[in-house]
Amino acid sequence: MIKLGVNIDHIATIRQARRTFEPDPVTAASLAILGGADIITIHLREDRRHIQDRDVRLFREVVFTKLNLEMSIAREIVDIAIKTKPEQVTLVPEKRQEITTEGGLDVVSQKKVLVDIVKRLGDEGILVSLFIDPENSQIAASKDVGAQYIELHTGNYANAKDDISKGRQIKKLQSGVEIAQKLGLRVNAGHGLTYQNVGLLMESIDVEELHIGHSIVSRAVFVGIQKAVSEMKELIYKHCLQKKGE
Repeated sequence: MIKLGVNIDHIATIRQARRTFEPDPVTAASLAILGGADIITIHLREDRRHIQDRDVRLFREVVFTKLNLEMSIAREIVDIAIKTKPEQVTLVPEKRQEITTEGGLDVVSQKKVLVDIVKRLGDEGILVSLFIDPENSQIAASKDVGAQYIELHTGNYANAKDDISKGRQIKKLQSGVEIAQKLGLRVNAGHGLTYQNVGLLMESIDVEELHIGHSIVSRAVFVGIQKAVSEMKELIYKHCLQKKGE
């Protein structure tokens, strides 16, 4: 069964809009777990636009499922990860001016620094995943630097406007999964996934975890976080059963 990682950054985005104490992302994480989340994902950005340092500490104390910390390769953030020890970190590219993460990490051009970071994190017992585009060179480089996981960027699939474009992106993702698995990498996927487009993706690729945030938080505005997560979990379960039946 594919595991569901719920990214709850945008609960904190709402809180930070008023610089107040609510809504509490840690409470949201607890309700997401009750709704069926297997993993809680948070992104500690360098500009602290949503998740704050205190949040990370509280998440580590409260979250009893797998905690996945998305983060840049900045030394300050790496040090925080080592201190708080999430089960997993996902290294992502980060630009101050971007609205959300744009594209995958360029592992090829940063191999030397990534080798050192992956080793530092691994020495602390932290699993390392690299958020990358489904490109052969990036996948091979991810293996070279010692990462255990990759998370394939599904944004181009999510943004595809027609069936032909979606099919093209699916083929790229399928190829990426196959190459990564042959190299011994474990494969996750995420970015831009919604209740509407997750089914086709699940029917097409075999991954361990799906990481979904904005769509679930958007749905939660109307039905609550626990129900929104439960609905996505049921959708994943349904498509997993359909795929096994094929």
